[in-house]
Amino acid sequence: MIVGEQKPIEEIWEMIKDHKRVLVFGCNTCVAVCHQGGNKEAEILASLLRIKACQKEKLMEIYDSGIERQCEHEFFSAAKDKISEADAVLSLACGIGVQFMAEKYHSTPVYPALNTTFLGAVDRPGHFIEKCQACGNCVLAATGGICPITGCAKRLLNGPCGGSSHGKCEISKEVDCVWQLIVDRLEALGRLDDYEKLFPFKDWSTDRAGGLRSFMVKGMEE
Repeated sequence: MIVGEQKPIEEIWEMIKDHKRVLVFGCNTCVAVCHQGGNKEAEILASLLRIKACQKEKLMEIYDSGIERQCEHEFFSAAKDKISEADAVLSLACGIGVQFMAEKYHSTPVYPALNTTFLGAVDRPGHFIEKCQACGNCVLAATGGICPITGCAKRLLNGPCGGSSHGKCEISKEVDCVWQLIVDRLEALGRLDDYEKLFPFKDWSTDRAGGLRSFMVKGMEE
């Protein structure tokens, strides 16, 4: 899932302070799970911004709404009227949703209320851990299901480096060396031979050739 963190209220206020009608717009999928961007959070943030407007003696209408996902056209019809009434939208979606809305409503400013942090998993309620950087060429089959791109500070595809010591990364004794974790996992699986396989350097020019990546499901081409 995409994990995000709400921006400081002062930074958000600076974005919207010169507008008259602001829609605080929630996204009820990924960022709602991490309690940063759903309808509930949109309602709370709208209330805080109304208080801020009163403190600053600004005459503003700040209201809230939300949809299931801000990255798909089909969900916007439910909020069409509320969006059209706004002269600015404060989106509580990830960066994908903000950009999607900005393209969809090109005459309306769309501002980000969140910082998109990483692709992560729910370790326990309220705690999220980064697991993937969407690098475009997954190597998990050969690394025991542990990602070296995400877990290694140097993004090494063949490790560990010379700086690791006693299973810890050189950047901190509190950080596990991901390559030690990979070796331990492969050993437990009886697949330590996979560790001997060398990966070529990641060719970012190929993985990211042509700028923005896209994917089309077969059979759904226009």
